[in-house]
Amino acid sequence: MGILVAQTTKRALEASLKKLLLRKPLNKITINDITEDCGVNRMTFYYHFKDIYDLVDWILVEDATEALEGHQDFETWSDAFRDMLEKVQANRVLVLNVYRSISREQVEQYLYKMLDPLLRMFIERENIPVKEEDKQFIIDFYKYGFVGMVLEWIRRDMKTEPAIMAERLNTMMHGDLKRALLRFSTDGRASKIDD
Repeated sequence: MGILVAQTTKRALEASLKKLLLRKPLNKITINDITEDCGVNRMTFYYHFKDIYDLVDWILVEDATEALEGHQDFETWSDAFRDMLEKVQANRVLVLNVYRSISREQVEQYLYKMLDPLLRMFIERENIPVKEEDKQFIIDFYKYGFVGMVLEWIRRDMKTEPAIMAERLNTMMHGDLKRALLRFSTDGRASKIDD
């Protein structure tokens, strides 16, 4: 099967799942429901995915990858974070269904996959020499904090507007990423931190 055909089939299965989610929860949807709606046989589904959660994982990974493609253009961390929240909100029905099902950790992994490279990009922009392990430590610290906030936002049905969430985050974080990097700096710039 060609790559383009495989991608088209996967997208069709994704569209069917998302359509079905508008009518019933994830745990009530069967592979049969998806293949019937999509107009393919079960073997086609199993050719691409081992089960519905594998399909969900693929959708979330694809969406996270797509969401990150344009982030190099963002001037500020809060703009990039707002855009990420808007992407999550655009997938609201799927994300809420997955979050409320047995595979909540899939949503966490989806958010980590979006946040890790985003934080790395903003850290690299600061151009402060920091050992790689310290850089990853800083990324992980902020990533886990942000994921916790986003999960709470999801738990509350994403009621707060992404722009408001991003503005609050900006207020909290103003200058913190740079200060954290300076504290771990390998060229002795830590003494220049303006406390």
